[in-house]
Amino acid sequence: MVIEFLKGHGTQNDFVVLPDPDARLDLTASRVAALCDRQRGLGADGVLRVVRKEALDLPAAADSAGEWFMDYRNADGSIAEMCGNGTRVFARYLVEAGLVSGREFVIGTRAGDRQVVVHEDLSVTTQMGPVAITGASVAIVDGHNFSGVAVNVGNPHLVSIVDDDIDELDLTRAPRYDSDFFPDGVNLEFVNPLGEQRLKMRVYERGVGETRACGTGTVAAVAAALHLAGTDTGKSAVDIPGGRVQVTVERGASTLTGPAEFVARGQLDPQWWERAG
Repeated sequence: MVIEFLKGHGTQNDFVVLPDPDARLDLTASRVAALCDRQRGLGADGVLRVVRKEALDLPAAADSAGEWFMDYRNADGSIAEMCGNGTRVFARYLVEAGLVSGREFVIGTRAGDRQVVVHEDLSVTTQMGPVAITGASVAIVDGHNFSGVAVNVGNPHLVSIVDDDIDELDLTRAPRYDSDFFPDGVNLEFVNPLGEQRLKMRVYERGVGETRACGTGTVAAVAAALHLAGTDTGKSAVDIPGGRVQVTVERGASTLTGPAEFVARGQLDPQWWERAG
């Protein structure tokens, strides 16, 4: 069985893309983890499986208005609801592979449908859906408590607005958080305001570790900053280690705009695939 792959990234949040329209691949957690391992695999923050919605026995797929479903897996093999940077890479792939007509279309995710626009410069705008402020909690880094705003962007986030330079934080180890408040884990964002409509952010993603970018995390960061400023609408540029994205947050809606790049494509060794299973 020929197993094709592409390697791509959105602001250096990198992914292995697996075209699998009929869901024939046995995409086990161990195979995903092996693919994402940077020593024994291709290396990535996650896997994006490109599959037709009819091929999946999932309520989110059945309810989707789009033809294609983004089956996203974290680097440890766990299933995740959504990935904002992943939607951009996924959308660009669909356009370049000729699997959609036009540059504006819907893709399905476990967090619901996402409308995307692939621009002429191959940047992508994703309609990220509603953003909900769900409370407050605390992240702990090296024994230091950072109060945070809990935000849901189809997946859970805890955003801490930090006065000290976030570049000084040690995120080589997983920060601690309230597992009773976040029983399914949480993405942790640490944010410095840089002036009007501009933020700097680092993120520790559940199931992955620190990544160069997190699309839903940037939306959560902007929503949290607006919330603390006493409003629920606005826009901001967000600088992450992998680059810059543009975020807008409105009542009941949000958008994320940024680049999508491909760096390689090829075929997986079938024997390696079997061993990784």
